[in-house]
Amino acid sequence: MSDVEELRSGVLCAAVLERAGFAVDQKESTRRAVKFRRGAEIIIVIHEGKGWFDPLSEAKGDVFHLVEHLEGVRFVEALDHVANLIGFVPSEPVWTRVPHKKRPGRSVSERWQSRRGPWPGSMTWRYLRQERRLSETVIRAAIRQDRLREGPCGSMWVAHTDEAGVLTGWEERGPEWRGFASGGAKLLFRLGAVEAMRFCVTEAAIDAMSLAAIEELQPGSLYLSTGGGWAPATVAAIRGLAARNGALLVAATDNNAQGDVYAGRLEAIAVEMGCGFERLRPVADDWNEDLRAAIEPEEERRRGTKIPAAACPPAASRVKLRPADAGP
Repeated sequence: MSDVEELRSGVLCAAVLERAGFAVDQKESTRRAVKFRRGAEIIIVIHEGKGWFDPLSEAKGDVFHLVEHLEGVRFVEALDHVANLIGFVPSEPVWTRVPHKKRPGRSVSERWQSRRGPWPGSMTWRYLRQERRLSETVIRAAIRQDRLREGPCGSMWVAHTDEAGVLTGWEERGPEWRGFASGGAKLLFRLGAVEAMRFCVTEAAIDAMSLAAIEELQPGSLYLSTGGGWAPATVAAIRGLAARNGALLVAATDNNAQGDVYAGRLEAIAVEMGCGFERLRPVADDWNEDLRAAIEPEEERRRGTKIPAAACPPAASRVKLRPADAGP
C-alpha cells in the first residue's frame, strides 16, 4: 500500500472536520450520512467516514479533497495536513437505531408492501397525531394516496415516487430515528392534487405534511419533499412539474441558510422554465415547528389557560416572483 493510500484509509473525514471546528448535527444525521456544521457551513460525511460532500455546492471527494476544500491548499499541503492527523480519533455520535431483521434479496417495492398503513391508535398514527400534531385529514389523505407505512417501533415510512407513481424509496422518521430506505433512491414525496399547478417544495416529508395541515390541503396544490437530496433525477422531476402551463413553484424550504440555498435553486428552475415563483418561509426553523406552535396554545385555551399573544406565531412570510415572461 502506498503512503497516500495508507493515509486515505487511516484518517477519517470526521477527524479533519472535528479539528477544523465542525460539530455533528445529531438531529439531521444518520448512520450512513453524518451531517457536520460550522456556523452556516455544512459537510455530509458518507462511505463510513471515507467520503464527503457539501450540500450547498458541488464539492465532494475523499479526505485530501476535504482538506483542500476547507483550507484552500494544494494536494501536497493536504498530504501533510492529513499525515498530522494519524492517530487522532474523532468523537463518535451516539446512534439510536431502530432494530430490525434484514431480509436480503427483497426489492424496495416488496419491503414497502410488507408494511401496513397506519390506523387510528397504531404507534405511527400516535406519533403523527400526538408528537408531530398532523391533522387526521392529512394523515388519511397520505394513506389514501398510498404514501404512508408503519415503520418499526412507531416510526413512519413516507414514499418517494416518480411522475408515474412508481415507488423509488421512502423517508424514515420516528421519535428517535431518521433515515432513508436502504437501496432506495430519493426523488420526490408527493401529497395532494395530481393535476396541481401549485407545487410546494420542502426538505422533509414531515414538513410537507405539516404545511399541508396548516393550509388544510389547499386545492390545486401538491406538497413535495426532496428528502434533503438534490439529485439530477429530483431536479428533472421538479422541472417537469414547473413546465406545466400556469405552474407556480413554491420554495417552502426551512428558515435557515440551507433552506435559502434550496430556495435559490428552485427560483433558478422557475426562471429557467418561465413559471411563477414564491418563497414561503416558516416563522420557526421548519413547518412542523410552526404547526406545533399553532396547535399547542389552542389546546391550552380549550383547557382554560390564558396564553400570551407572543406564543401564537405570525403568518409565514411570502416573497413572490412573477413568471419570467410577465410584464411589469
